[in-house]
Amino acid sequence: MATAEVERRRGQLAALSIAAVVIIVGVPLWWKTTETYRAWLPVSQIRELAKLQLQLSADVEVVFARGTVTPEQQKKVPLTQTQEEDHAVDEDTALKYRYETKYRTATIMEEDALNKPNAAEADLSLHVLSESPCGSLVIYVIPESSSLLPEDVKVYIGQRRTALLRVPQMRTAKTLEQLLHHLQPHIKQVLRVMSFSRADITAALSDRVRFHPGNKESIADSMRAFKSSPGYEITFSLLNPDPKSHRLHWDIEGAAQTYIQPLLTKMSPVANFSIDSQTLHYAMLGVNPRFDNTRSAYMLNADSLAHVINPVEARLGSNAASSNPVLNFLLYVPDAYHSPLYIQDQNKQEVPSNAFHSPRWGGIMVYNVDSYYGPEAEFPVDININMAKVMGVFLAQLRLLLGVQSSPPPPGFLVAPCGSTGLADWELDRLMWSRSVENIATATTTITSLAQLLDQIGNIVINDNIAEQVSSAVTSLQLAVAELEAGNLKFALQFSKEAIQASEKAFFDPSLLHLLYFPDDQKFAIYIPLFLPMCVPILLSLIKIASEARQKRREKQAKKD
Repeated sequence: MATAEVERRRGQLAALSIAAVVIIVGVPLWWKTTETYRAWLPVSQIRELAKLQLQLSADVEVVFARGTVTPEQQKKVPLTQTQEEDHAVDEDTALKYRYETKYRTATIMEEDALNKPNAAEADLSLHVLSESPCGSLVIYVIPESSSLLPEDVKVYIGQRRTALLRVPQMRTAKTLEQLLHHLQPHIKQVLRVMSFSRADITAALSDRVRFHPGNKESIADSMRAFKSSPGYEITFSLLNPDPKSHRLHWDIEGAAQTYIQPLLTKMSPVANFSIDSQTLHYAMLGVNPRFDNTRSAYMLNADSLAHVINPVEARLGSNAASSNPVLNFLLYVPDAYHSPLYIQDQNKQEVPSNAFHSPRWGGIMVYNVDSYYGPEAEFPVDININMAKVMGVFLAQLRLLLGVQSSPPPPGFLVAPCGSTGLADWELDRLMWSRSVENIATATTTITSLAQLLDQIGNIVINDNIAEQVSSAVTSLQLAVAELEAGNLKFALQFSKEAIQASEKAFFDPSLLHLLYFPDDQKFAIYIPLFLPMCVPILLSLIKIASEARQKRREKQAKKD
């Protein structure tokens, strides 16, 4: 009897010991070894960035030439004024535009530059005297009697960051305050052309805010340019549908170096570019042009242009080694049986450039060579393509596709030609403003979406390299916002590019794929066969021990009664 009691007692102690080891050691050890590793993320800072508050600051210098201010007004300059404009886009996005305007009189050397025979020479001389920093503007107010500008021109916008402004009836203002009040609408009009505008910045927020444009033109403008990217691939293709008709020669390497490379070099702060070219024989447009008897030429109407790209695109190929967007520029030389070939617009009028472009894809130009087909011509005819004519068209299309605004200036404005670089300094600044805001908006959307995803799915592993990329993106975003507020456009763009690269690298990391990890139902299917055979005997023993303890307690209570 005593032996049986000892054995029963020993069995109870063994069951309790095993249960204690399982609960105290086994369960924590299993929990620790099977838990999902999740590195720390700056969640609070990401939530702050979700409420995007941007301030765009620009420095504007207004310089009064001799004869524009009275001696009494001149005593109160230099003077600095700050103007701010709030722009609430939606409940999570708000913008503030800040202009710090400094008023001063022209120096002796600037007066000499303003006495040049024409505005172009004056603009060059003023640029030599002092180069304005990126994102800033200098507006020179010249007398109404100045001969620098034609009579019907009140504003001349140069190739750099300077403008000449001629305001009528300036002498009627007696005090400096009245003069500045009279100048203010004209200065704002110049800023809308040369600096960031509400329309440009609002379009740059398209990834973050959904807009509903009221007309088709605004939709087309917002969809024409490529989205911001760290790099772009530019491909020039020569399409020769009938090598038996003509043998084409084009100096694409020299033409790209002469006409395209200066623009790309100037745009190097915005993105990296690479250029390649190819020649495709027997490449057809895929659309049968219509012959017009009245013009004795073949016509491609505007409705059929949408069907031209797909058949050609299948033969263009792509650079699989790069994930950058590709800008395609095609030069199509029609064969002898379909020459000449012209493109018509919606009004059935010939397009002067004989070219068209497709938003976020590229452009196509038709190059007619029917003048080479004389009665005594021997086929194939050797044809040297006029690359100056071709590159002029492609350069204009490239500007549009990269987001360089080319809207017509307001009445009374004269805009200087871009020069050999194909891009004015103030146009580059406008693009950099837009790209900076677009990068910040895209990066904040990406990093916020990633934080929400990781919060909702708890069994995704967050490795240290992902946490490092997220932290780097958040830091770059904070720096970009701060530099925009300080008016340092170049640094703001650089930090915004770093932010978007880090955020996308973290978001698309392969280790974040949820399918690589078991969901909860599959975990139970694996662990139940492992733990059930071990846990059932332990659980039954604990139940039996608890039952015997209650039985003994009842017997003791009965004896006392």
